[in-house]
Amino acid sequence: MARIGTAFVALAVLVAPTPVQAHDHVKREAHVWLTTPDRAFLMADRGTVAFGADTGDVPTIVVDPNRRFQTMTGYGASITDSSAAVLYRLPPRARTDVMVSLFRDDGLNFLRQPIGASDFTDEPAYTYDDVPGDFSLRHFSVAHDRAQILPLLRQAAALNPSLKIMGTPWSPPAWMKTTNSLIGGRLIDSPAVYQAYAGYLVKFVQAYRAEGVRVDYLSVQNEPQNRNPSGYPGMDLPSWQAAKVISLLGPMLRDAGLPTKILGYDHNWNEHPNDAANTPPDEVADIDHYPQELLSAAASRWVSGTAYHCYFGDPSAMTALHNEFPRKDIYFTECSGSQSSDPANTFSDTLKWHARNLIIGNTRNWAKSVVNWNLALDETNGPHTGGCGTCTGVVTVAADGTVTRNAEFYTLGHLARFVRPGAVRVASTSFGTTGWNGQVMDVAFVNPDGSTVLVAHNENDNPQAVGVRFGDSSFRYTLPGGALATFVWKGRSDDRPVTPVGWTATGSGEGPAYAVDDDATTRFSTGVAQSPGQFLQVDFGSVVRADRVVFDAGASVGDYPRGFVATVSADGKHWSPAKTIETGQLTTLRLRHEKSRFVRLELTAAADSWWSVADVRAYQN
Repeated sequence: MARIGTAFVALAVLVAPTPVQAHDHVKREAHVWLTTPDRAFLMADRGTVAFGADTGDVPTIVVDPNRRFQTMTGYGASITDSSAAVLYRLPPRARTDVMVSLFRDDGLNFLRQPIGASDFTDEPAYTYDDVPGDFSLRHFSVAHDRAQILPLLRQAAALNPSLKIMGTPWSPPAWMKTTNSLIGGRLIDSPAVYQAYAGYLVKFVQAYRAEGVRVDYLSVQNEPQNRNPSGYPGMDLPSWQAAKVISLLGPMLRDAGLPTKILGYDHNWNEHPNDAANTPPDEVADIDHYPQELLSAAASRWVSGTAYHCYFGDPSAMTALHNEFPRKDIYFTECSGSQSSDPANTFSDTLKWHARNLIIGNTRNWAKSVVNWNLALDETNGPHTGGCGTCTGVVTVAADGTVTRNAEFYTLGHLARFVRPGAVRVASTSFGTTGWNGQVMDVAFVNPDGSTVLVAHNENDNPQAVGVRFGDSSFRYTLPGGALATFVWKGRSDDRPVTPVGWTATGSGEGPAYAVDDDATTRFSTGVAQSPGQFLQVDFGSVVRADRVVFDAGASVGDYPRGFVATVSADGKHWSPAKTIETGQLTTLRLRHEKSRFVRLELTAAADSWWSVADVRAYQN
C-alpha cells in the first residue's frame, strides 16, 4: 500500500461547511480559514469572528457586494501525461484518495488538458494523428489517452460535477508544419492545412465526448509566441494564422452541434523580451498586442475570450484588455509553481507569490479562472521532456507512495473550497500590490447562495491587523506574517455604490487623480503637513444620485483630515454644505441634495500628518 503523509490524511476531512443563514436579527459572524508560510496552519479552520461596530485604528477593507464584476468559472490545473503517470504509480485506492481530496474536498473544478504531448510527458512526443499527409484525418485516434488520462478525467468529473475542461495543443501533427517536426516551426500557410488543423481540433472534442468527457473550451495553440521551445512540442502561431484557423474552427464546432468555446492567445500577460527579440517581420504587430490583434480580426466573432499565463508581465494586462474588449471574457489558464534556490523556501515563496499574483491579482483583473500547471509530479519535478526542470505540481507523489500537498494546493483551495461556480467577484478595497508593497491584498465574491467570500493575503512578514466593513457592520482580524486567509459570512448589504467611471479630481498636492482611479494602492496626498486651504475636489463627470460620499485614507490610516468643510454642487457654481457623519480612515459625508456632481473637502485645521485619499466612493440613496 502507498503511504500518505500525516498532514495529507489529517487535512483530507477539512471540507468547507455551508455557512449558516444569517438574518437581520442574528448576530453576523465570519468563518475563517488560514494558511501560513511556516505551515503551522494549512487551510486550518480558525473558527469565527463576530461583526461589531468598530475596527479600530487599522486599515479597513470595505466590501461592496452590490458592485459586481466577472462571474467565476473555476480553479484547477492540468492532468498532463506526467501527472497521470505519477498518479498511476499509486495503488488504485491511494490514487482515489488523492483524487477525492483534490476534486471533492478541495473543490478543484477546472482542468486544462494538453491535446497530444507537452513538455511534461514520460514518453516520446506524439499527436493524435501522426500519419503524414492524412488530411482526411482517417487515422485520428485518442487511444493513447485511454490508459490513464481519460479515466482520471472521468473520475474528476464524477467527484466534481461542475468540472470544466479545456483542451490546448502544444503542436499540430508534424506534417502540418513547416519543419515537419513537433518541436518549433509554424503552421504551413495553406488552406488545406488550416482546414485539416481545425478538423483535428473538432475531432478531439468529438472523440473525448465519445469517451464520456466533455470539452468546454479550446485554444488553438499553447504559448504561440514561444518560437524556440527547449526540446518539447511547440509552435510559432502569429495572430493572423490563429485567425485563419479560428475562422474555420468556429463554424465547424457549430455545425457539429458542439458548444465548446474558443479562447484566444493562451500566453503571458506580456510578451517575454526573448520572444519579442525573435519576432519575424510578419508578426511585429503582435508584440505585446497579440490578443488585441486577434480580437480585432473578423474571426473574433468565434472567440469567446482570451487566456493568459503568468511567466512574464503583470495581471493588469488583463484589465487593459477588458477595457478595450469588455464583451470578451478573460481566463487565466497556466502558471507553474517553481522550486526555490533553497528548496526549504519553496512552500513559503510559492504561497506568497501565488497568493498575490494568481489568487488575488488574477481575479481582481477580470480572470474567470485560475489554473495551475501540473496537477501532480514526482519528487524530481518530473518526469518531463525538455522545458522546466524546477516546476512543481499541486501535489508531489514520491517513489515510496508518499503524497505531499504543495503550496499550490492551498492557494487554489482558498478559492476553490469557498468560491462556488457562478460566484461573482464584487468590489473590495485592497491595499497590497502584485509587486509587493507589504500591505494586505484581497478580493471578494458573492456566491449563488448569497454568502460573501473574502480572500486576503498579508504581504508583510510581520503580523498585521486589518478591518473588514460590510454594510453598517465590521470586524477586525490579525493576519500572521505572509498568511493567506478566507473569510465567509452570510447576510446582505443595502449599500448601492456608484460605478466610478469618468470621475476626475483636482487638489492641493500630489496625484489627485489617484483618489478616483478605483485603486486603493495609489493615493492623492498633500505631501506635506496639513494646513488650512488644502483641498480635494471630485467631479463625477455627470450628475449622480448619491446620498453618501466616502473619502478613504486607505492603508495610511492616520492621514485623515483633522478639520475641514465639505460642500457639494450640481453645477460647480452653487454650493451647499454636506454633513459629516464619520471621520477617520473613512471620512464620510451625507449629501443633502439628491443630485450632485461635485464634492469638495477643504481643510480648516493644521496637523503634523499629511492628508491622503486612496479611494473616493459614492453611494446611492
